[in-house]
Amino acid sequence: MSVSLDARARTRSTLTLLLAGLLWGTGGLSGSLLAARAGLHPISVATYRLLVGGAVVVLFLALTGGLRGTVWTRAVVRRIAVAGGLLGSFQATYFAAVGLSSVGTATMVTIGSVPVFVTVALAIRSRHLPRPATLLSVALALAGLVLLSAGPGHSGWRLAAGVAFALLAGAGFATLTLVLRRPVVGLDHQRTTAFGLLAGGVLLLPAALVLGMALPLRIDVLAVALYFGVVPTGLGYAAYFRVLGAAHPVVAALATLLEPLTAAILSAVVLHEDLGVQGWCGAALLATGLLVGYLRS
Repeated sequence: MSVSLDARARTRSTLTLLLAGLLWGTGGLSGSLLAARAGLHPISVATYRLLVGGAVVVLFLALTGGLRGTVWTRAVVRRIAVAGGLLGSFQATYFAAVGLSSVGTATMVTIGSVPVFVTVALAIRSRHLPRPATLLSVALALAGLVLLSAGPGHSGWRLAAGVAFALLAGAGFATLTLVLRRPVVGLDHQRTTAFGLLAGGVLLLPAALVLGMALPLRIDVLAVALYFGVVPTGLGYAAYFRVLGAAHPVVAALATLLEPLTAAILSAVVLHEDLGVQGWCGAALLATGLLVGYLRS
């Protein structure tokens, strides 16, 4: 009986992680649609995502008792401020990359560059060269980024600027990953995400107000904005962190790989963005490099 219950628990955890990856993959598309239909700047789009998503996660934690025992010490406030700054910069640079290149390219370059930055940072910190499997993972990811960035339909300074912003976003997310490795007493990852999203939104709010945050009072625009904040941000992170501690690392890694895959498929189907054979080969190399790295660990 216990074996059956454990199998069911693992199945639920796996399905929840896969659901989180799929939800994240719709974020780039919904953000791009919001920017196009409402005429918003990427900074304003990122601000809406952080504020709405943060509010949803805080509400979720409040309903499930996840906010009990939170003590606002100096260390807690400092951690939330750092998380908010990194989340804010990550979202702003990511959607700037989407606006300059495409949803698929920006998402895959951002996600693919994260393990590269993490590997380099850990190698510098430990003063040891990475293992051969890690180097293979990084090499495959870099090769995939090169092929993906040189896909058809995107060239010139806009592509270069888009890739640069995507790399900045990847560096920001990698930094966030390394910073959150050390726990803070009284603050778990769920509460860090919830209040970090809100802090990041507040940080971007002054610039977003200057650039314009007015939403047309149309049902399609409001629906996209609500979906953008609730589904890929609030529900996506809530689902991921709910079972992350009980899931196998490889399963969690595969769930994150669904984000760029989902974004690429949706951008090709909905926005008619063509990555081409070269771009899809780059995406395959990128995914292979990520999988090799996670299997090694």
